[in-house]
Amino acid sequence: MTNSKSEAKAPAKQKMTTWEKNQLFWGWLFIIPTMLGLIILNLYPIVDTIYQSMCKTGDFGKGNIFVGFENFSRMFGDSEVWQALLNTIKYAIIEVPFSICFALVLAVLLNRKMVGRSAYRAIFFLPMIVAPAAVAMVWRWLYNSQFGLLNNLFGLKVEWISNPKIAWISIAIIGVWSILGYNIVLFISGLQEIPHDYYEAADIDGASGVQAFFNITIPLLSPTIFFVLITRVIGALQVFDLIYMVMDQSNKALPKVESLVYLFYRESFDFGDKGYGSTIVVLLLIVILIVTVFQMIGQKKWVHYE
Repeated sequence: MTNSKSEAKAPAKQKMTTWEKNQLFWGWLFIIPTMLGLIILNLYPIVDTIYQSMCKTGDFGKGNIFVGFENFSRMFGDSEVWQALLNTIKYAIIEVPFSICFALVLAVLLNRKMVGRSAYRAIFFLPMIVAPAAVAMVWRWLYNSQFGLLNNLFGLKVEWISNPKIAWISIAIIGVWSILGYNIVLFISGLQEIPHDYYEAADIDGASGVQAFFNITIPLLSPTIFFVLITRVIGALQVFDLIYMVMDQSNKALPKVESLVYLFYRESFDFGDKGYGSTIVVLLLIVILIVTVFQMIGQKKWVHYE
C-alpha cells in the first residue's frame, strides 16, 4: 500500500512543449560551433603537444617514434632551457607590474573630465593596433647604438640591445609600452563602474585624492586589476614576437634574452626537432599553471567582489 501511494503521489514527467524544444534546439545550435572551436583549436593541440613531447617527430608530423620521457631528460640537463626560463621570468617581472601600475595611474587621469580626453585615449591605445613588425622596426632604430634617437638625444653610447646585461630590460620596456593602451582601456571600463557617491562621501570626510585612490579606487577596482594581472602574466610568459623581430640571431645578447617560446620556435622550425620543441612548451604550460594557481589562491586576500 505504501509503494502504491508513493507512486500515485509521484509527479508525472511533463513533456516538453514545442517552444521549449525550439529553445533547446537553437541553444545547442549556437553552442556547438563554439564547443567545436574549443576542441579543435584548444583542446586537441594541447593533447597532441603533450603526445609529441614524448616522441621523436618525423617529417611533416608523420613517422613519430615514441621515446617516453627521453625529451624531458634531455630538457632537464639543458642549461639553455633554464636560461630561457629565467629570461622569461625576468621579462615578466618588469613587464607585468610596470604595465599595470602605469596603466592604472593613466586610466585614473584619463577618466576625469579634461580637454582632449578622447584624443589622449586614442594615442595611448595606438600601439595596440600597430603591426608588431612596425613596432619592432621603430624601436630597433630608437635603440641603435650609432644612429639611434636615444643615444643621440641624451649623448649616450649605450648598446641597448647588444649588451647582454641590459638587453632584456630594453625588450621589457618595449613590452610595457606596447601593452599599456590595452590595460588602460580595461581599467577605464572598471573605473566607470565605481559609483561616484563613494568619492563624494570621501570628499565630505576630508579625504585627499591619494587616500581616495588607495581606499576606494583600488579595492573596488581589484576584480579588474586581478583580471589584467592574470592575462598579462600569461601573455608575458609567452613573449616571442618582440624578441624575434628586435633581436638578430647573430646578436651576442640573444642567449640572455631568448624566451621559452623563442626557444621552442627555434628547436621546432629551425632545427626541425618538434618533439623537443613540444617538451619546452609543456614546461611552459606547467609554469603558467603553477603561477595561475598561486594567483587564484592569493586573490582571495586582496580582491573584493561587490
